[in-house]
Amino acid sequence: MSTSDPKTPKPKGPVLIDLEPTESGKRSDGKAKTRAPEDVAPSPATAPPVPDLDLPAPTGQAMQTVATLAARRPSRLARWFWGLLGALLTAVLSIAAWDFVTGLIARNPYLGYGITTLIAVLALICMVIILRELAAFSRLARIDKLHLQADEVLANHDLAGAKKLVTRLTALYRGREETRWGRDQLAQRQAEQFDADALLGLAETALLAPLDTLAQREVEAAARQVATITTLVPLALADVIAALTSNIRMIRRIAEVYGGRSGTLGSWRLMRAVLTHLVATGAVAMGDDMLGSIAGGNLLAKVSRRFGEGIVNGALTARVGVAAIEVCRPLPFRREKRPSVSKLIGRALTGLFNKSDS
Repeated sequence: MSTSDPKTPKPKGPVLIDLEPTESGKRSDGKAKTRAPEDVAPSPATAPPVPDLDLPAPTGQAMQTVATLAARRPSRLARWFWGLLGALLTAVLSIAAWDFVTGLIARNPYLGYGITTLIAVLALICMVIILRELAAFSRLARIDKLHLQADEVLANHDLAGAKKLVTRLTALYRGREETRWGRDQLAQRQAEQFDADALLGLAETALLAPLDTLAQREVEAAARQVATITTLVPLALADVIAALTSNIRMIRRIAEVYGGRSGTLGSWRLMRAVLTHLVATGAVAMGDDMLGSIAGGNLLAKVSRRFGEGIVNGALTARVGVAAIEVCRPLPFRREKRPSVSKLIGRALTGLFNKSDS
């Protein structure tokens, strides 16, 4: 049974209860109200500032590890160990295969000769792979000779040597469609050059400028891939494996762009040469080329530690790519401008947000 009066009208809106029934700012005796400090509501203006987290700047640990592993030269004892182990395993496998085939022929000639044919085909494929690797080393040696010849011609201002070098370059890129216009221009204007520097500068602009563009695209793609995987994959060794495979693939494609197509062993040789040079000069560490201001620093570390590491690893990949371009390029940068790491990593990161490549 309800105790409320049925004649009392019920409120139709929200009920407001005045905790201070007196006039605002005054007590019932007419004096001004005072509030204790603990009764004052907190304000954002009076809140203490957020403490600044002292996080270490990203260092690109994945690329540092890749550079250390690839540039490290094994000791003579280790080389002897792996060489003898490989020779021993090859001998054991060969003897085991021979005994298996001869025994199988004695038991079942048809099956034995069939297995012998398969082994012969496998041996033939292995020989083809070995020949391809040797041809790849030969192409890389050809590029190295052109580079050394160019340095000698420029040092001695040898016009006759420059003409021979240009002839060899034209023959090297005769089958490349992207150099067709440059070869035509070089053939028309070559007779007008009476200086070795001018002739090699013309050859560099006509033949190598379009190839430089293709090589820089490979560097941007590799830097973008390394930065993305480092940022998104939280596994401990995933960023190291991604950086290693991406850099090997990048160096191999750069060599293919400049005509020095390399095989598996050739790619590893090129990577060791590039990273050894970078480690020796200290270029793998953070510092020069505005890398610190672009690829990390404390700002990126505060936003996201993984994001900062991804940017730094991508930037170091771009730096390795620039060194690979200098190694694989048959002519040094004279008239054309050397690629900038800051511009390469800027374009690579911009590509992360493009719907399609331009």
